[in-house]
Amino acid sequence: MCCRFMITGKEINLEDYNYDLPEERIAQFPLAQRDESKLLVFENGGIKDSVFRNIPDFIPQDSFLVFNNTKVINARLFFKKKTGAKIEIFCLEPAGNETVEVAFARHDFSEWICLVGNASKWYGEILEKEIYVNGEDCVLFAEKLSNDRGNFRIKFIWNRKDLSFSEVIHSAGLIPLPPYIKRRPENGDSERYQTVYADIEGSVAAPTAGLHFTKDVLEDIGRKGIGSGSVTLNVGAGTFKPIKAKNVLDHEMHFESFTVSRDFLQRLYDEAGKKIIAVGTTSVRTLESLYWMSVLNKQNDNFVLKQWEVYEAEKEGLPDFKSAIRKLIDYLDYNNEHYLNGSTGIMIVPGYRYRTIDILITNFHMPCSSLLLLVSAFIGDDWKKVYGFALENNYRFLSYGDSSILFKQNE
Repeated sequence: MCCRFMITGKEINLEDYNYDLPEERIAQFPLAQRDESKLLVFENGGIKDSVFRNIPDFIPQDSFLVFNNTKVINARLFFKKKTGAKIEIFCLEPAGNETVEVAFARHDFSEWICLVGNASKWYGEILEKEIYVNGEDCVLFAEKLSNDRGNFRIKFIWNRKDLSFSEVIHSAGLIPLPPYIKRRPENGDSERYQTVYADIEGSVAAPTAGLHFTKDVLEDIGRKGIGSGSVTLNVGAGTFKPIKAKNVLDHEMHFESFTVSRDFLQRLYDEAGKKIIAVGTTSVRTLESLYWMSVLNKQNDNFVLKQWEVYEAEKEGLPDFKSAIRKLIDYLDYNNEHYLNGSTGIMIVPGYRYRTIDILITNFHMPCSSLLLLVSAFIGDDWKKVYGFALENNYRFLSYGDSSILFKQNE
């Protein structure tokens, strides 16, 4: 694999990104108040301990924050066969090339790629589930169309054509908590496993770095004159996919779709030169992918960015961030389009050179995960210092855990 030599000159040993995470440190519930989570501040090699509601104090005046405004859907559906066997269907993404927006807007049927729990008990009959939508009865049907290595194509039909699939799944499903949260969803999760700025439906996992923000914190940031904008990246279940290969470079990264508006790109262009702050790893993937999609002329490839191709293109003399964004704006203007839709499989690993962001707000991630590798690529081996401090000072880990703000080291 040629990219091995273009990244580091050697293999990336997964075990180098392992650490001991006691089970009791994995947050099973959110705190009563979002912004009361602990905040670890890493800057210039030093660490400070604070509380998230104080994060405006640590954001430089000349900054621009980028949020992911995706909204988690009620992707977990439970059906019961006439025999009593329970079948769980986990909706991952619309089948075919259909966008989430189109799939949700359907009033007749909607086909999705799904994971199926207890699939061996589902022999092919059509499943039924009685639900209530807006106080009235509705019946949802699920038909298994095909199975591709555990990814099932499921056709959903419902008996009320006045309802969109968005309305149906909202009433029929449960919020899809991560697999390391060892409990069933509760009523409070419907609100707390969403950011306060969630707007566009489509994710099966939350962009968890944003869960700490409250309206008060956002207003405090705004009062400092700090600008912000939003991308939409639909977080897929692949974000929890473990790396099983001993050599990280043998891991197959998942793709995630995203949308950015022309207005957002214009703001990025206008704010170029300020410190770009990514709220969460999904915002990072989107921003870095935008840069490379411009440089690699991905308009000729439907804006699909593959896992390793950015490393193969790395060289001196590439365009700066502002020039890359200008090119994307010009493309949209030429084609009279207001949104750029793309799909990224980029895997950010140690040795990657960040092109867009200066500061990262993020939670604490699983050992040996692609997200931890992304963090390591940003702050180097200091990730060990950061995570060691968090473990020694009773930070809570993963989705409902505490937060950090990490400043990139000077290159």
